[in-house]
Amino acid sequence: MKLKTWFIFLAISSIGVLLALANSPKIFEYRLLENQQSEIYKSDDAYNKMMDVLTHQRCMNCHPNDNIPKQGNDRHPHYFGMARGEDNKGFQATNCNTCHNSENNKYSGVPGAPHWSLAPASMGWEGLSRAQIAERLLDKSTNGNRSHVELIKHMTEDDLVLWAWQPGVDAEGVQRTIPPVSKEDFKKAVEIWFANGAVIPTK
Repeated sequence: MKLKTWFIFLAISSIGVLLALANSPKIFEYRLLENQQSEIYKSDDAYNKMMDVLTHQRCMNCHPNDNIPKQGNDRHPHYFGMARGEDNKGFQATNCNTCHNSENNKYSGVPGAPHWSLAPASMGWEGLSRAQIAERLLDKSTNGNRSHVELIKHMTEDDLVLWAWQPGVDAEGVQRTIPPVSKEDFKKAVEIWFANGAVIPTK
């Protein structure tokens, strides 16, 4: 008799536990929500790090909205009346490559990197908000018809982009400032942002 009572007690207890579990949020659902929130925070953080670089002088000076390249931390117009000209490389008599070579000139202070030039006019970021810059970056009609994969490659491997972390010295021998995010952290931020759908946080 005692054994039968014990079995009945166990059966009722088991049913109670099952009902409680059925009516409570699943652990899996909690974990899924936590993971989703974690990915959102990770993506937003990556976006902000990426934008800290793209809005820095080292990048912005070559992404003007008035066809005039800029120089220095104060972003003053390029000396000698330089302008965009043909193929984003100035004019015949004042071509960018007349002074800018494939590497920095530590004696004259003239910066250099492979294929030195202005960014295309469609990628003029000067005066835009971070969200507007991101929109232009993702829009194939303004980004050179680049896919996400091609953008990642351009932003993390192109020598001219990566020059920002090795800008050399200026004409007075003073080391140029570099972006506030390390090169490796920038690369990771770009990859994370695109891996999470390249979502613009303000939208």
